Amino acid sequence: MTGRSVSRRWAAGVLALALAPALQACVEALLVGSVATGVIVAADRRQLEVMFGDQRVESTAADRVGDALKGQGHVVVTSFNYTVLLTGEVPTTQAKTRAEKIVGEVPQVKTVVNELQIAGTSSATSRSSDAYITSKVKSNFLGNGKFRPTDVKVVTEAGVVYLLGLVTHEEADAATEITRGTGGVQKVVRVFEYVAPPIRTSDPVAK
Repeated sequence: MTGRSVSRRWAAGVLALALAPALQACVEALLVGSVATGVIVAADRRQLEVMFGDQRVESTAADRVGDALKGQGHVVVTSFNYTVLLTGEVPTTQAKTRAEKIVGEVPQVKTVVNELQIAGTSSATSRSSDAYITSKVKSNFLGNGKFRPTDVKVVTEAGVVYLLGLVTHEEADAATEITRGTGGVQKVVRVFEYVAPPIRTSDPVAK
C-alpha cells in the first residue's frame, strides 16, 4: 500500500467523522418534520384527501384567475373543505364577477365566497401588516382551551380577518371573540362550516 493511498483513506475517515453529526442532524430533522406533518394531519377535521384537494383547488384557481385577469389586481384564493374564499383587489366589477365564475368552475369547488374589493392593488406594506395580524390571531388562539387552533384557518386582507374551518357554533364564537380582541383587526368575517359537537363518553347517548 502506498503512502498516498494511506493518506487518502485517512482523510476519508476524518471527513466521515466530521460529517457524522451533520448527517445525524439531517436525519433527525427529517424525522421531526414527518412527525410534525402527521400531527397537523391528525388534528385537522378534514380527510387527508380533502386537504390535498384544497391545495389543488387553490393552485388551479389561482392560475386560471391570473391568466384571465392578465396580472391585473391582486387575488388571493383560499380553499377549506372545498369552500373557496376570494380576497384581494381587482380593478373592475366585471373582473370581480369573472374571477368568481372561473373559480366556481374548478372541479370539486362547492361554494365561492367572493370578498374581492374594487380597488387598486394593495401595497407591500399593507400585506406585511396583514400577515402580522394573522400571526397575532393565530398566536392568541394557542392555549385557549375552547377549540383547537388547527381547526380554524385565518386570512387577513386590509385589516379584515376571515375565519374558515369545520367548527361547532361554540368554537366559532370563541374564535371570533379572540380575533376581535386582537390588535389591528378592523372586522371579522366568518366563513365557517358547522359540525355537531363531539359526543362525550359520559353522555347517555354514547352508552
